[in-house]
Amino acid sequence: MPRILWGFIPLYIISLLCPVHKGQENNSNKASVHRGTPDDPCYDAKQRPKYCIPDFINVALGQEVTTSSTCGRSPQKLCYFLDSANVTSRRCQLCDQKKPEHSYPPTYMTDTDPQTCWRSESGITFPQNVTLILPLGRRFELVYVSLRFCSPRPDSMAIYKSMDYGKTWIPFQFYSTHCRRVYDQVTTSAISKPMQHEATCTEFQTGVKPLTKGLVAFMPLAGRPSARRFEYSPVLQDWVTATDIKVVFNRLHHGKKMGIRRKTAFYGVSEIQVGGRCKCNGHASRCMSSKEGLMCECQHNTIGPECDACKPFYYDRPWQRATPSNAHECVACECNLHSHRCRFNMELYKLSGRKSGGICLNCRHNTAGRHCHYCKQGYKRDLSKPITSRKACKPCQCHPIGAINAMCNQTTGQCQCKTGVTGPTCNRCAPGYQQSRSPHMPCVRIQEEMTTTAAYPQAWKAGKNGTECESYCKPSHNRVHMNIRKYCKKDYVLRAQLLSMEKSGEWWQFTATILTVYRQRRVPIRRGDQPLWVPDQDLACDCLRVSVGKSYLIIGNDEESPDPARLILDKNSLALPWRDVWGHKLRRFQQQERRGKCRVG
Repeated sequence: MPRILWGFIPLYIISLLCPVHKGQENNSNKASVHRGTPDDPCYDAKQRPKYCIPDFINVALGQEVTTSSTCGRSPQKLCYFLDSANVTSRRCQLCDQKKPEHSYPPTYMTDTDPQTCWRSESGITFPQNVTLILPLGRRFELVYVSLRFCSPRPDSMAIYKSMDYGKTWIPFQFYSTHCRRVYDQVTTSAISKPMQHEATCTEFQTGVKPLTKGLVAFMPLAGRPSARRFEYSPVLQDWVTATDIKVVFNRLHHGKKMGIRRKTAFYGVSEIQVGGRCKCNGHASRCMSSKEGLMCECQHNTIGPECDACKPFYYDRPWQRATPSNAHECVACECNLHSHRCRFNMELYKLSGRKSGGICLNCRHNTAGRHCHYCKQGYKRDLSKPITSRKACKPCQCHPIGAINAMCNQTTGQCQCKTGVTGPTCNRCAPGYQQSRSPHMPCVRIQEEMTTTAAYPQAWKAGKNGTECESYCKPSHNRVHMNIRKYCKKDYVLRAQLLSMEKSGEWWQFTATILTVYRQRRVPIRRGDQPLWVPDQDLACDCLRVSVGKSYLIIGNDEESPDPARLILDKNSLALPWRDVWGHKLRRFQQQERRGKCRVG
């Protein structure tokens, strides 16, 4: 076969197996491109995600090769050929590592000069071998491994790959004129589909000639039945993946065939090339240098050294490798702008017809549900705002006495009223009922008026500071000394600003913004706008002195509350005009509480 074809054959096969995708040429020299630019190969003209791969490169270039044998540790004679077909063109010279002009180090195999050449020690005979190890620095998907020799090609050699940075080795390809004798392998001419992920042995590229500049080129996908559908074959994707390459020269050709004495024969390689691409799983068009080495510049909402995981919050579908027919872009969870965290659930994904499997976590703005798509208990939808609004849910504001609990209908806002109570917030007696003096049965039929002891005396109508008020509570003068005893005595301590107030039967409903919670009760109090209920008689008798628009330090007790879920201020609570100096003192009380100062011992 003419000499020119030896170089043409592997290049022709490589061009078939490694087409350069339009728009990806010389990406390593381009400025960074992002989604939305017309030059981004990972998105089409309509900004839809599509399959993309990094540039094809010579992975071996500039890498350091480790060898088990290099000539010249002591001066020795090596003989080589000047002409690839003429045995009479033999020349001999000394190899001596102490003299640069007569040394042939391993770096010559991966430099940019094809005329330089690494040479092993001479006289190595079977079963002795010479090993070359080439680390690639990361995981690549390989298309070919080629070696150009400056000596006759070996009679027998093996190529191995590692997927774990040299910890273990997997046979990649065997070359030998005696496959059975040297490698215990059968010479293979055709590869079956069940065997396409295993190494084979061939006599091809093992001949004595050419005597120099001979080529051994291995294409991992050549002859594999699924090669044309590589992007849909996990078996072949795994087969071409490697972090390191090892070449073992097992046997030289006999010296008589070459006209060279065995003691001067050697293995010589002028060039190692490993063609491949960064393994980015179809989600990147560039592989960029970093402190950790080459890293995929991931697109399609993927992350990781190989774009092998979805970005946080993009868990609505499981991660998948991209294919030419489907980019498998990672999709954000649908949380209606109320959460930034979610997790994936495979069962939900299957039940949805493989469309959605994300579950939102820690829904905010008083929302709940898998997609933060409805209001949590105690809140109702404000239909004047979209579900994505921070104020899409507002408090039910159920009356603390008239309602069974703080929950209401999510859509209508109707609270669950006690018997005889009516109204959207359960704040008045139904027709045929009248108000009683019991918080447990606030409305009774007119002919069945209860005669139980009043829970709240109704004799304060004599006015402020009357004798009835004096027997009901002591007027508040807002001159309470703040100390750790008062802090620990009550169930909760907080700072709030009163925004508005509205009369509701025998109660006043304040809208309060909870600014800071210093001591938390058993039913947690959340920051933000909350309804605050105050009995009418407590205000009338000056048990509490509060005004809209001001901030207060509120120290409350839940013992007398008909519903611990509600925030109620009464004569047993303290509402003190806020002083800035209290902030530091209250934080100190918090620390003392953590150290056990508030425990009852």
